[in-house]
This record gives sequence, structure tokens and C-alpha cells, in this order.
Amino acid sequence: MGRGGPRIVGRRPQNQNQNRENTGPQLDVRVIRSNKVFKTHKGGKTASWSVLVVVGDNKGMMGVGMGKARGIPDAIRKAEEAARKNMFRVNMIGSTIPHEVRAKHGTSEVILRPASPGTGVKAGSAVRQCLEAVGIHDVLSKCLGSRNAVNIAYATEEAFRQLASPEEMAGRRGADVNELMPWLAKARKEEADHA
Repeated sequence: MGRGGPRIVGRRPQNQNQNRENTGPQLDVRVIRSNKVFKTHKGGKTASWSVLVVVGDNKGMMGVGMGKARGIPDAIRKAEEAARKNMFRVNMIGSTIPHEVRAKHGTSEVILRPASPGTGVKAGSAVRQCLEAVGIHDVLSKCLGSRNAVNIAYATEEAFRQLASPEEMAGRRGADVNELMPWLAKARKEEADHA
């Protein structure tokens, strides 16, 4: 038997995958944590992979998802699908967040503080991955309690959900936005110029 061409046993041709990726919106997919887990059966142990993924469009949308499968590529695909289903809009002002926020998940606690332009992302581990996927470029963060990447990622997601726009906050208090935040008009104008 001759060696005519490359063997493609058990693999999908590359062009099919490229067509599938080009049909949907282009999103930033980041693997936060992969973990090999074992399930014990009567006949022995079965190994599989558990993967945590954050998906964002770098323009204010993000989602976190978890997937589990025998192979890493399948686990990543499942996690990405779960994250896409959980995507939501994050309130931002320019390249930072509107106000300080604190959120907990399990024993992990995350504090996010707005920062002036040029500060950069002062964060580590899973918080940085989430912030970069959303498109936040100037922020200060602190993690308290457990450093478990899964809990930190979900705590960061919860913190993003708690963020309210200045207009919403002013509406709740029955005050004028310009009185609460006199700098907001300038920030919104800069945001519109960059867009």
C-alpha cells in the first residue's frame, strides 16, 4: 500500500471548521482553567477534562461557561457554547467601569475600582482574563479569600452584573446626572469620538 497523501483518520478537514467559525460573530475566547477529573466505575477510573472559558467581544459583552468532556477540544467547545448563552452587556464608561463594586462567589471575593486612562489592568489570574475579554483597559482590582480560579471568575461575572450606568444611578436617587458626576458629559463625548 503506497503513501499517497496525508492521513486524516479521525479528524475533520480544516476548511469545515473555518466556515463554521466565520458564520458567527468573532469573539475573544480565553481558557481560564483546565482540570483533569476522574470518575470511578466498577471497572476502573474514567478520565475527562473540565474547562472554564470566558468569552467576550472586547466591546462590553462577556459570558463565562464551563464544559466537561473526554477530550480537551470538546470540553473547550462545550464551555464556549455555555459562555455564549450566558453573555450579557457590561456597563462601562470609556475604557473603565462607572463605580467601585464588590462581589462574592463561594469563598472568593473580588473588588473592582475605576481608574484613570493610562492606568492599565491591575489584576491577576481569572480577573484579568475577564476584564480583557470585556474590553476594560483601565481598572484596579483586588481578590480576597480563596484564589480558586473558578470562584474568582464567577465573582468577577457577578461584579460586572452589579455595575449600573450613571444614568440609572441618578434615576434611582431622583437627581440630575450632571450634579452627581460633572465629568460624565466629557467622558461620554470622548467615548463617542473613539467609536
